[in-house]
Amino acid sequence: MTTSTALLFADLTGVAVFAASGAYAAVAKRLDLFGVVFVGVVAALGGGIFRDLVIDEVPPLAFADWRYAVTAAVTAAAVFRLHPQLARLRTTVLVLDAAGLGLFTVTGTLKALDVHVPAVGACMIGMLTAIGGGLGRDLLTGEIPVVLRREIYAVAALAGSIVVALLSTYGHATAAPLTGAALVVFALRLISLRRRWSAPVPTLRPPRTGTRGPQG
Repeated sequence: MTTSTALLFADLTGVAVFAASGAYAAVAKRLDLFGVVFVGVVAALGGGIFRDLVIDEVPPLAFADWRYAVTAAVTAAAVFRLHPQLARLRTTVLVLDAAGLGLFTVTGTLKALDVHVPAVGACMIGMLTAIGGGLGRDLLTGEIPVVLRREIYAVAALAGSIVVALLSTYGHATAAPLTGAALVVFALRLISLRRRWSAPVPTLRPPRTGTRGPQG
């Protein structure tokens, strides 16, 4: 399998996983078939469209290659059809989202590096590719985006993109190490959820009472 074929396979797998994640979230909100497919497609393709526009690959692959849109739409429709047989939607969404996060982190960072974006910029593009679909999904389903909460989400993607950049720098950007980088993101995301790790948040102190106002 060539590198380009492996990247295409990983990209389409990420599309399917994020489409399923978006569709599950839409099903949980009781949207109709069109709504479920639309949210699934946005979740699947949003990050990749951002990536392609930033690296000046136009039209984005989501529009230029029919396999992307069809994979997303068919996966979302399948989730709509099969969801009565699938239990624990929230857990399924979280696992699928973590898997998509890892896959899109790797493909986004690699594509940026392939067009000679410097390592720091490629890491940022990889992170934004990974979180873009989830951001669109959450906004469409009326949720506060995961990336804006305390959860370890964007940080996990950034860590994975740094691993990919290091592997590429030292000539180890082959299938096995890159799969390992995706698994690092996947594991970090799920472990942080299980152990309730979070980024720091500001401490809001209640206003003091009983203070005297200005004297007349």
